[in-house]
Order: sequence, then C-alpha cells, then structure tokens
Amino acid sequence: MNILGIETSCDETSAAVVAGGVVCSNVVQGQVECHAEYGGVVPELASRAHIRHISAVVSAALHQSNRTAQQLDGIAVTVGPGLIGGLLVGLTVAKGMALALAKPLIGIHHMEGHLMSPFLRTQDEPIPDCDFPFVALLVSGGHTLLLHAERFGLYHLLGQTRDDAAGEAFDKGARMLGLAYPGGPAIAALAQGGDPQAVRFPRAWLERDRFDFSFSGLKTALRTHLLTHPLAAEESQVHRDVAASYQEALVEVLVVKALAACRAVGCQRLLVAGGVGANQRLRTVLAQRAGQIQVWVPPLSLCTDNGAMIALAGWHRLLLGQRSDWSLNVRPRWPVAELYA
Repeated sequence: MNILGIETSCDETSAAVVAGGVVCSNVVQGQVECHAEYGGVVPELASRAHIRHISAVVSAALHQSNRTAQQLDGIAVTVGPGLIGGLLVGLTVAKGMALALAKPLIGIHHMEGHLMSPFLRTQDEPIPDCDFPFVALLVSGGHTLLLHAERFGLYHLLGQTRDDAAGEAFDKGARMLGLAYPGGPAIAALAQGGDPQAVRFPRAWLERDRFDFSFSGLKTALRTHLLTHPLAAEESQVHRDVAASYQEALVEVLVVKALAACRAVGCQRLLVAGGVGANQRLRTVLAQRAGQIQVWVPPLSLCTDNGAMIALAGWHRLLLGQRSDWSLNVRPRWPVAELYA
C-alpha cells in the first residue's frame, strides 16, 4: 500500500510517500529562518509558513515517489498534539485530498509517528531488526516521555516531564548562553571540546522508582551560574565547559531513567526518537551504559518531524482496518495515554 503522510504539527512542513516500511519520498521544509530572531517557534509565523509551503511539499513528495495521487491507498495526517494553526493546515489539505480522491483518511498521534521512525528504510536498505515490545524514550520539542510499547497501538505511559521538556531546556539554555536557535544543535556544537564535569549542574531524579522528568531546576541553575560567573563576550574554553556541563546534566537524566525503565518492565530493547535523539552525546552515553539492552535510534534525517513516520503509522492503522471519518478534528493537546489500541 502507498500511504501519503502529512506532518505540520510544529515548524516543519513535511510530506512523504511510504510503501510498507520503505520510504519512497520524504520532503521536509524547515522554518528555522522564520523563528531564529525570536529564539523559538512563533505559532502564527509557523502557520503562515505551512500555508505557503504545503502544496509544493505534497507535490514534491508525490513526484519524487514516482506515484500519482490516484495511486495512493490512504492519506495519514498528524492531528495532534501540536500547534493548532499548523495542525489545521495539514488536516485541511489531507481531508481535501482524501475526499477528492475517495481515499481513506487516517488521523495520527504525533508521538506514535516518532515511535515508527526506526522502522523506516529506503528500498536499498535491509529491514531494520527492531521489533515490539520495547521501551521508547520520546524526546521531541515540548515532549519528553517514556512508553512501554507492547505492540503497535498498545502503549503504557511510564513517565513524562513535569515541567520543561528536554528540547525546551536546550532551547532556553542556548538563549541564556547567547546561542542561536535551535538550541539543541547550538549547545551540542559549543560543547565539543568542553569538559562535561567542569560545572556540577543538578540532576532532578525525583522519586527513584518513578520515571518522570523535570528540567526546570537545571534551567534555573544555569541562570544562577551565569549570574555569578559571567561569560566573556567572545567564545572561550569556559563557554565550552559550561555548555558541555549543561548538556551532560540533561543527557545523564535521560539515559539513567530510560535504562532503569527498561529494567523495571523487563525489556531488553530501547528505542530513542525525536529531535533530541539526534544529540551525539546522548547516543554516545547510551551506547556506553546500555549493557545488554539493545538501543535503536533512527538516522539523523528521521529524528526531527517528518511525513514518513506519519505515513508508516497510517499504514499500520489502515492494516488494522482503522480509518477516520470526516468529523476528524485536530487535538492540540492529546495525552499519549489516550491513544487507542
């Protein structure tokens, strides 16, 4: 089956065609230039950019896949969670195409899309060795959570952030350090050559037998440190040390809790997905500490939001005989615990 996936939940306009787990095309139009001067995503600007780009992105995805719209077997679209304006752009286009082509419409939870990203491959790549069940560490934008995925569509929430998500902590930390948006890549770049033990920033472990996260205290600790240890105007070794130490505090909590969650549910498989999953220090520390736990991380191109992951989730839903009706609406707030089995 050929499934078109549309993703417009935040600041990437993306469309892709996927046949099974094979990515036939995956077009992503980013918006960094729209939001850079504000240090974060401005919802109204994001919505306008989606409107400008969506038609060309969908057309390019179909063209690159060598499929026509009539050859599609279904249209999957992110309906939440996310920014309401962007979600509405994607859903409107998906509904219009599904109605005009008489094709099934499948509404997808954004985080379920990220769950699917390590299962994707190109035509020339072997089938990935990942499979259910697994524990998933999902670190995407405003989301940081741990799930136990028993099978496709059956997920148990193990823990989530109580305040700032990891991605938000990176963005806010970058602003305090005078770095450009997006914050995660900026901090990672500055941290290269830095000493991750130079500043002992706090780790919020919360209850030892729980798997929730909290990063607001870390953000406050960075602000306090910078007030008492002002940085020079030019980049220096001190800058690199502070960035490396801040990154290390974030990464250590993510790694320790994710591996502890695997042991708690007796699972030897850990999947890491979402934009923060592209962080090289996170990947390195996971590899060092995983032991017997098998870790799957998608390629860098599939860590950030993309239409291919939405298309694959739609493919699975359609195989189960599930489709959305025309009353489908966006859900800017959609707790992952409410995902249907």
